Amino acid sequence: MSGTSDAETSEVPRTSPPIIAVDAMGGDHAPGEAVRGAVIAAREHGLRVVLVGRRTEIHAQLSELDALRDIPVVHAEDNLAMHEGALASWRRPRSSAAVACRLIRRGDADALVSAGSTGGVVATSTVRLRTQPGVLRPALAVTLPTGETPTIMVDAGANADAKPEMLVQFAHLGCAYAQTAFGVRKPRVGLLTIGSEPGKGNRLVRRATELLAATAEGAHSIDFRGNIEGHDLLAGKVDVVVTDGHTGNVALKSVEGTAAFAMEAVRQALTSTTLAKAGAFLQRGALRELRERLDSETYGGAALLGLNGTVVIAHGDSRAKGIARACRLAHDLAGGRIGDQIRRRVHTRPPNWLHRLAQSEER
Repeated sequence: MSGTSDAETSEVPRTSPPIIAVDAMGGDHAPGEAVRGAVIAAREHGLRVVLVGRRTEIHAQLSELDALRDIPVVHAEDNLAMHEGALASWRRPRSSAAVACRLIRRGDADALVSAGSTGGVVATSTVRLRTQPGVLRPALAVTLPTGETPTIMVDAGANADAKPEMLVQFAHLGCAYAQTAFGVRKPRVGLLTIGSEPGKGNRLVRRATELLAATAEGAHSIDFRGNIEGHDLLAGKVDVVVTDGHTGNVALKSVEGTAAFAMEAVRQALTSTTLAKAGAFLQRGALRELRERLDSETYGGAALLGLNGTVVIAHGDSRAKGIARACRLAHDLAGGRIGDQIRRRVHTRPPNWLHRLAQSEER
């Protein structure tokens, strides 16, 4: 273990691949699916993972998979319940998520993957890892199934109440994500609102539009393409969709629900008659690809951006495949040093420029 104290928070440069701390007790199917996902990540993807949780239960799962020697285990006596929200950070200081964050702060891990309560994981990681200097609020970034290069939406639920200057930072966070995870050189950014015309939306959106339009210059400028509407979310018009956490979470759940409804409708149509079943058999490859594209586990989960450490929150009902993909996403983000990219973006602006904007907005 490193000699860095718990009170210190830093990104330790690594020449070796990042270490992913997996919260084995988080999720509807923990610890079984979390452990199996970690084993898949280690064996099939060659990732370095450590499981965090109750050692006895985890060892029993690893023994069944003949993986006791493959993955180290760090004991944590408590865990975040799926119904717990922000107060869980204070109520459960010895939870598996909290212990994983401690590993990151000590330099013994680079990223956290958890399928636990989103509110609990957001609060725990924010309190224990803290935001990077200059970042006003961390934000949840999710990928939308828009094609070969997915569209990223920020914020998807971490900040229900946001200010215009926060949306500008969310755009920077989303651009750093698109560049690190998908190699998008110059991400196109759109602001989610009720109309594509300039001036549409509430006061928050209108002011954010003005601020985003003013970020077209500089080393880390934003390629702002203006407003987009809800029906544009899956159209691939932009690479990053910016919104507040309340709107983003509603939009995300709507997309997920629509995708699930569409897949069920397709399944029923393709199994309704013998002829339909024959057609489905001939198109099984394309249908499998479509199902994979619309599966929420395909992209690994939501990344909590802006902290001193990488955090990926998988879907609460994730199975082993989803946990493994979340580990892969965490590996790519931590390995691509997304924290450094965010730090450069935030610090290229004059000191406290966003805070001054916030103060002028309040007047």
